[in-house]
Amino acid sequence: MFLIVRDEDIKNGLTTDKYFIWTENVLKAKGKNPLVVAEVTASTWGIFAGLNDALKLLEGINVDVYAMDEGTLFFPHEPVLTIVGRYLDFARFETALLGFICHASGVATEAFRTKLAAGDKRVLSFGTRRQHPALAAFIERSAYIGGVDGVSNYAAEKYLGIESVGTMPHALIISFGNQVEAWRAYDEIVDEKVPRTMLIDTYFDEKTEAILAVENVKRVDAVRLDTPSSRRGNIRKIIEEVRWELKIRGKENVRIVLSGGVNAKDVYELRDIVDAFGVGTSIAGAPPIDFSLDIVEREGKFVAKRGKRSGMKQVYRDWEKLEDEMRLFREEAPKGKEPLIKKYMERGKIIKDCNVEEARKLSLRQMEIIRNLGKVEEFVLS
Repeated sequence: MFLIVRDEDIKNGLTTDKYFIWTENVLKAKGKNPLVVAEVTASTWGIFAGLNDALKLLEGINVDVYAMDEGTLFFPHEPVLTIVGRYLDFARFETALLGFICHASGVATEAFRTKLAAGDKRVLSFGTRRQHPALAAFIERSAYIGGVDGVSNYAAEKYLGIESVGTMPHALIISFGNQVEAWRAYDEIVDEKVPRTMLIDTYFDEKTEAILAVENVKRVDAVRLDTPSSRRGNIRKIIEEVRWELKIRGKENVRIVLSGGVNAKDVYELRDIVDAFGVGTSIAGAPPIDFSLDIVEREGKFVAKRGKRSGMKQVYRDWEKLEDEMRLFREEAPKGKEPLIKKYMERGKIIKDCNVEEARKLSLRQMEIIRNLGKVEEFVLS
């Protein structure tokens, strides 16, 4: 019904760049199919994600796959994934493989940057409406790995087992034609376990609607500002004004939620006066990580092209300093450092699973180390 490439077409290599078809034809005609080591690297830092789909893509193909765990912070030129096998067995899957991990890692990286910027304040993923709906679970999974505290897309419950979160749209208030009636109906109908977060910028200014909400609705846990850019002015001053009006009415425990065009820099600058952020486009529409896949060994010989580093490599981490060291895979490991690259597939069989909760825990662990090292700005504003 929708213009979506089917799973079986992806699995069969249809979603490849045409030059891989020509490459297959040439190599087969000349009887060449070398044993190679191919590594996936980028020239930037990021959070690795998308390995789950990459493994499903390569499952059943006679290759070995090594990779960092999802949620791992990687640095420039470090291999996040390595394939060992006959080149023709996996050549045409490069396009789809990179698509999976470039996109997922881009979303996870921006989620990580945003949550790092937020400190102890909550960050919610609100952005799946900015992408094709077929990607909803993919986007939310990647954002969750990056460290967000909640996701808004309802499909996450079915496909990921993650409970979705949400407040209310302007459409609910407009449908009633009256803010107070809409807020009261929401408080009456919605499950009691759901926080009562009232949207306060539909028709009047935010201060006026915040006062209306707390003075006319039995339960208000939070207020949400989704103010469009054309009406924002100085958003810090607006939030400070709302907080003052809540405080003098004895409602200082009512939390303030900010959404609408928010990015990591905004979060960093406003986290002292905002309790939670709904972040949409900047996470869901994050630029992909510019990974490339390059052959670094052919039949046991070092062969990397210009700009790349030859040889199959391992990455070792000093977790206290969050510093890495790369060595050839076959070299002796340095003392006191942990290898980051692990074997995930052997001869086409997946031997290690990807766990989204463990990936998220790893992201959060690295955030804490970055905070302890005093390097938050370095990552948030880079």
